[in-house]
Amino acid sequence: MSEIRTIGILGGGQLGRMLSAAASRLGLRCHIYEPGAAPAGDVAWRLTTAPYEDETALRAFAESVDVITYEFENVPTSALDLLESLRPIRPGRRSLAVSQDRLTEKTFLNEIGLATAPFADVPDQGALDEAIARIGRPSILKTRRMGYDGKGQVRIGDGPAEWTGAPSVLEGFVDFSAEISVIIARGADGQTAAYDPGLNVHEGGILRRTTIPCGLPARLTTDAVLIAARIANALDHVGVMGVELFVTPGGLIVNEIAPRVHNSGHWTQAGCAVDQFEQHIRAVAGLPLGDGRRHADVVMENLIGDDIARVPALLAQPSTQIHLYGKAQARPGRKMGHVNRITG
Repeated sequence: MSEIRTIGILGGGQLGRMLSAAASRLGLRCHIYEPGAAPAGDVAWRLTTAPYEDETALRAFAESVDVITYEFENVPTSALDLLESLRPIRPGRRSLAVSQDRLTEKTFLNEIGLATAPFADVPDQGALDEAIARIGRPSILKTRRMGYDGKGQVRIGDGPAEWTGAPSVLEGFVDFSAEISVIIARGADGQTAAYDPGLNVHEGGILRRTTIPCGLPARLTTDAVLIAARIANALDHVGVMGVELFVTPGGLIVNEIAPRVHNSGHWTQAGCAVDQFEQHIRAVAGLPLGDGRRHADVVMENLIGDDIARVPALLAQPSTQIHLYGKAQARPGRKMGHVNRITG
């Protein structure tokens, strides 16, 4: 068994909550560090509520755990510098650095031989005008940092295009027939375990559902897994990673990567003996990776905003697994939970 007994998690949202539950099944404890509201604190061993600028709190947090992981990418560099001086951070800083910045991410993907949408750095209005002239319209202007669930994105159509005022990247539109994602885990010893690719449907920039199996030819799903493994190995990643890909007439194009457990991997809770959350805990704790084979067909659907009102009806449905995040208030666009329906 691993000598790691306590895992520190940066971020206290639903991913941290489900990571904590998975760790408890393995006899491990989780300490959550979160500046704001922390649904994960309801189920974790310990919760620290403090800003990322509080060096005293960060130091005490690090000294109470054996290893540190995270449930979201945008942790300030200064906090990571201090924490890394005290405890190992898994996945490592390179995975974070690449995924925190869209320009860095796409440049990295091209450097390891993977296709992406055409893109350009947009630090100011002049650069935006030049990028549009080269990449064309329609296109999407995205902030380089801090964007998720459709936030920080502006579609560039036929009208005037204005720079957002933040360092950004312009991405050309991709003619794709589907979006799929691969959840892959990699251990410190280089062992990998990948889950079957899922078919994703978004609404308003937010993932609505993921369907497994994805219904695509085996050659495409095999290629998707190999692409995910190439990324994880190139980053020397330790933990779970989500890789989103577009299916195009010319092959697979990488959309983005997430160096953590991922919304599109929630189906593994009902479809696999070892879900993505336990797999991540195993990897960061130095335990052998589990079996990622699928034993059931699953549709995962997010409960967003007022969808929470559907819970009483969902409780009466057969073959339906409900996960609620313990968030106090429903708001438009806010993920309140998800359901996994076993379909075969």
